[in-house]
Amino acid sequence: MKTLGNLIWLLFGGLWVAIEYFIASILLMITIIGIPFGFQTLKLASLALWPFDRDVVPSHHGTGCLSTLMNIIWLFIGGIWIALTHVLFGVLLAITIIGIPFAMQHFKLASVALTPFGREIRTVS
Repeated sequence: MKTLGNLIWLLFGGLWVAIEYFIASILLMITIIGIPFGFQTLKLASLALWPFDRDVVPSHHGTGCLSTLMNIIWLFIGGIWIALTHVLFGVLLAITIIGIPFAMQHFKLASVALTPFGREIRTVS
């Protein structure tokens, strides 16, 4: 069931979202200052590519104040707009019964897009 959900996700926009995140990460990694943010958009790209059998958990190694500071900077750079976009698509998909599982994936992506530092993506068994 998860594989079918991921394939449908890819066909109806997930691939484009992942490509957009990947292009953004390349553009961010051109500058030295943008490298940490580029790694976070790569994290978002991997989750946007295959979201149904993956979960986001807090990082088990120390996150500390650097992670909090980077999340605040990320929030002002564009994290709030990315998260709001995912919430908007999630609400639109949640209107229909068929779209509810896809809406839940957009809400998961919105959560990571809001504060990506200090989180890990793990495969659910």
